[in-house]
Amino acid sequence: MGDIAPQSALAAPFGNFSQVLADWAERQPDAIALRDEQSSLSWSALHDRVERTAARLVGTGLERGQAVAILGASSIPYAIVFLAAVRAGWVAAPLTTSASADQLEAMARDSGAQHIFVTRAKLDELGPEAFASLDVIVLDEQLDDWMGPEGTRAPDITPGPGDPFNIIYSSGTTGTPKGIVHSHQMRWRQFAATAGSWLEAGLPVRTLASTPLYSNTTMVAFLPALLAGGTVRIMGKFDTLGWLTHAEADRTTITMLVPVQYQRLMDEPRFGDFDLSSLTLKYCTSAPFSAELKREVLERMPGALIEIYSMTEGGVVCLLEAHKFPDKLHTVGRPAPGSELRVLDDEDREVPPGTPGNLVGRSHTMMSGYKNRPDQTREGYWTDPDSGETWQRMGDIGRVDDEGFVELVGRAKDMIISGGFNIYPVDLENELLRESDVTEAAVIGMPSRKWGETPVGFVMVSADARGAEEIREAVNARLGKTQRIAQLHTIDEMPRSHIGKLLKTELRDLAAQGGAPD
Repeated sequence: MGDIAPQSALAAPFGNFSQVLADWAERQPDAIALRDEQSSLSWSALHDRVERTAARLVGTGLERGQAVAILGASSIPYAIVFLAAVRAGWVAAPLTTSASADQLEAMARDSGAQHIFVTRAKLDELGPEAFASLDVIVLDEQLDDWMGPEGTRAPDITPGPGDPFNIIYSSGTTGTPKGIVHSHQMRWRQFAATAGSWLEAGLPVRTLASTPLYSNTTMVAFLPALLAGGTVRIMGKFDTLGWLTHAEADRTTITMLVPVQYQRLMDEPRFGDFDLSSLTLKYCTSAPFSAELKREVLERMPGALIEIYSMTEGGVVCLLEAHKFPDKLHTVGRPAPGSELRVLDDEDREVPPGTPGNLVGRSHTMMSGYKNRPDQTREGYWTDPDSGETWQRMGDIGRVDDEGFVELVGRAKDMIISGGFNIYPVDLENELLRESDVTEAAVIGMPSRKWGETPVGFVMVSADARGAEEIREAVNARLGKTQRIAQLHTIDEMPRSHIGKLLKTELRDLAAQGGAPD
């Protein structure tokens, strides 16, 4: 047991995540720590399995700081491996299930992992040759036999503030997505205070995590809940009736949902049949959250609603307590304590208040950098010429009102956010141009009730070209699931300005005439 009670330890400027979990296991061994669709796990059983898995990882001779890759639908075994990787002194590297086979192989190599824990369904989908260079452990079939014998404990390892905690791979890119490295210090600063605030408020911590554990979004419902000694319900796949059933049965108090999930809950015909009265705190992040949808959620779902604006990379963190500021629902709130925001023009000069510009921010929760990509890490930074301080380019265009609330008015590089995941149009455009009968290509994001946004493409083609639908299917076969193009239109000429700049606003107008994509 640690020398300090776990709740008190959360107030420290830095701490050992694994030690806090061990202390909770000793103090409340029979309380439920995790639930999924198949089973539940007490705190003592969770501690035992994490220790046994960590001990086996140590026994394989991995170097401290080396990644452990995890792939598949979220579950209790998935959570065990994630926590065991952190406990063993290594790095949890959850891989996105929507990536293509080539992307997954590249991410695993990039992470430096020796092991990959993968579900049977995902391994069967990828084929028997997948991850031939790694030790493959089938997560939902072999973990119990693979981990150390009962009672085995991993050697004591004390992480340093700068030691890597996890690698989160950006989704929605072709090639190798960038691995965003978070340190132990960054994760502690992010989530220890959150856990402590829940406990200080006397809030029973029962969270419902319905987004994947490979997503940074999910960490809000996963890591601080465990630091608080609470119970986490893990959903392998979101569906409205399943979420509502769990929220009612578990008497869920805290949840994190992305906007498309809120929209689907609002659209669910049986929404009013479920008792959600225990719901006290709802979070939302990762995609544009319309003022209209926020208003509907506030009207129909109990509890506070907090929107979080930031990046997986870090930078500024803005918070909108939507229940307190009904006249500010068009914004993403104000910078949180410890966060700073500036608005710059295209020449990196600060603009006057109320003027739109490129957002840059910094906080105490910044990434360590992109794995193996120092040049791209530097490209994402802005350095204050006066102080030399490093700020993160947020990739968004926004303005700040006279009360300090931040309104987003556009996104740099026209990034698309579909189902909470980033899609970069240039990657899809490059894939379209690989087709021999495509001469020019452009991709835009269009509103989608199902996904929030979805990619729509335009192509100029040669005289003997295939039909647009055939081209779309060929390209989608090479893309990850979240990247796939919903509609593809042929066009005689791309709209351009007098200096040759592609006018994507005109393409959006053309796409709107064709009807909203699914």
